[in-house]
Amino acid sequence: MLEQTCVGIIGVGKMGGALAAAIADRAGELWGYDTDSQRLTSISRQLNLRPADGNGDVVSRSDAIILAVKPKEVAGVLEEVRPALRPEKVLISIAAGVPTERISAEAGERIQVVRAMPNVLATVGESSTAIASDSPADEQGLQLAQEIFSCAGRVVMVPEALLNAVTGLSGSGPAFVFTFIEALADGGVAVGLPRQQALELAAQTVLGAAKMVLQGHGHPAALRDMVTSPGGTTIAGLGALESRAFRAACMEAVQAAAKRAAELAKA
Repeated sequence: MLEQTCVGIIGVGKMGGALAAAIADRAGELWGYDTDSQRLTSISRQLNLRPADGNGDVVSRSDAIILAVKPKEVAGVLEEVRPALRPEKVLISIAAGVPTERISAEAGERIQVVRAMPNVLATVGESSTAIASDSPADEQGLQLAQEIFSCAGRVVMVPEALLNAVTGLSGSGPAFVFTFIEALADGGVAVGLPRQQALELAAQTVLGAAKMVLQGHGHPAALRDMVTSPGGTTIAGLGALESRAFRAACMEAVQAAAKRAAELAKA
């Protein structure tokens, strides 16, 4: 379906640009616009993306429109493009905290609205994206959204009410993992490893562990036990983590981020 679809992206910043890179060679056509004309020109030269004359031009030319602007900018953009919206178009919003009900109301048209929550890992094609639609989006619209975000990583479907939880887990999660990688590397440096080697070993360890889970080698607890010998080095390290409430800290980080996402949505 994507190969026969004209996709438009409003806002080709970090996330919009990452999505553009992921689908540029797979969509039938790709149009984009950004208020930063230099960035738009740069991306259009790097990718198979055609620069549009404005947000309305993107909507007019596209079958599916990805709204990749800041939440506070959504209302203004929708007011601007309202004359170009049609019921057969699919509007996909990645603006955190802006519900489909509000988007539909501000669009002023009974259009198909899908919300998606990708993360920064789309930059390397490894995003974990949650898709939700509690609005008049038909199966074809949802399937198209799934195809688009599958180009940038893995996709799951969730009720819209759980998108704040997704924000707390996979939206903010990369920052938690980056911090863990840095801490692992610091530990390596503390016991004598050169900084660059410690960082490379830490990052590869996290990558490999994630692949084992995703490829179905077992539950994380079972995989942990597999490498934890009685009286060995790993159990000593796990004991140090537990003494600092590592698991509880991770859980609280996700909960705090999800709570903040809910607060921002209300605001």
